[in-house]
Amino acid sequence: MTALLIIVFVVGYLAIAFEHPLRINKAAPALVTGVLCWLIYFLNAHSVEEANEQLVVHLGDIASILFFLLGAMTIVELIDSYNGFAIITGRINTTSMVKLLVIITIFTFFLSALLDNLTTAIVMTSLVSKLLQNKEARLWFAGMIIIAANAGGAWSPIGDVTTTMLWIGGQVTALNIIKALILPSLVVCLVPLLIIALKLKGKKVIANTEGKTEVTEGGNIILFSGVALLICVPVFKTLTHLPPFMGMLLALAIIWIISTIVHFRKQTWENKKLSVANALQKIDTPSILFFLGILLAVSALQTVGVLGSLAQYLNTSLKSDYAIGTALGVLSAIVDNVPLVAASQGMYTLDQFPTDHRFWEFLALTSGTGGSMIIIGSAAGVAVMGIEKINFMWYLRKISWLAMAGFAAGILLYILQEGL
Repeated sequence: MTALLIIVFVVGYLAIAFEHPLRINKAAPALVTGVLCWLIYFLNAHSVEEANEQLVVHLGDIASILFFLLGAMTIVELIDSYNGFAIITGRINTTSMVKLLVIITIFTFFLSALLDNLTTAIVMTSLVSKLLQNKEARLWFAGMIIIAANAGGAWSPIGDVTTTMLWIGGQVTALNIIKALILPSLVVCLVPLLIIALKLKGKKVIANTEGKTEVTEGGNIILFSGVALLICVPVFKTLTHLPPFMGMLLALAIIWIISTIVHFRKQTWENKKLSVANALQKIDTPSILFFLGILLAVSALQTVGVLGSLAQYLNTSLKSDYAIGTALGVLSAIVDNVPLVAASQGMYTLDQFPTDHRFWEFLALTSGTGGSMIIIGSAAGVAVMGIEKINFMWYLRKISWLAMAGFAAGILLYILQEGL
């Protein structure tokens, strides 16, 4: 049974990795893999009732992540429907290519921590496409946006799915992960920024010929209330001790009421366009289903003990928390970091590594930033690749080594920081 489970999981993973050549959305093979893994387990289980109980327990943990993502993505989509982000991005105005790169990178880094790396990457790449006409320059900016978005999301409990998973799972706390990772994450971002800035030194930004998007009436209110509510989610968890998805659902309900009041007197068609119901229809549902499928598959491997055996192998062969974390970070460039972190949560218990242990902090750093080394290694990379039509091999030649340099520098700073 175990061998068959692993084969199904590997085949499913390959189908996800070759999503573009196969022209099949990665959500489909992920769901098939998740269902088949549990089917194999059920067919070989000693007791169907016991197997069903285990599935329900895992599904509860998975659902908490999915509801959190659903709420966050809906709030961000609502802000975007009001063109609320134009309030921020419309203020960026410079003729220096290097200065613009620094502004975009730093803004992406911190915005990713407040929202999430995927949404931030999409927003900032769309902005750069309006500010820059030169295709080659846009590609360099896009590469830097991927690195900055992933680095910015790693140190925030709401900025990256993997850090969110560790936070929801109780492996890290919000304030501690921010304090522990903000400087290493910033270094991950700054090293490639300095190198690209040297390459673009002296170049000027070609004047933008496209008009800037106007903010819809009420966009200011929606932007600031939405961002404030997202920021308050970690505070809500700390004060109430309720799971984070409860705070996110409350935030969604509040902004739903605010948006209803804001466009109460607008025409019917405009009400529909600016409603939360419309935002719910526009969110990236395939990504949520992808997470569901892959987390189901990982939970099946955890249930049969595969992840426990892998933990023992890593402990025996690598014998170092940092070596294990680094290996998982490098793997996250090849495969999706979500199942890797989910696997780690299944491999290592809180008895082995208690809450806020350096292993969990280091894992959040490496798994969150390692995906930048290959363009399909992160959701942000895949999204930007689609927007700017970036060639896989171009990214591998031009950006991957920069991301690797930043990744290594961030690891070294974290180890030094822990030593001090």
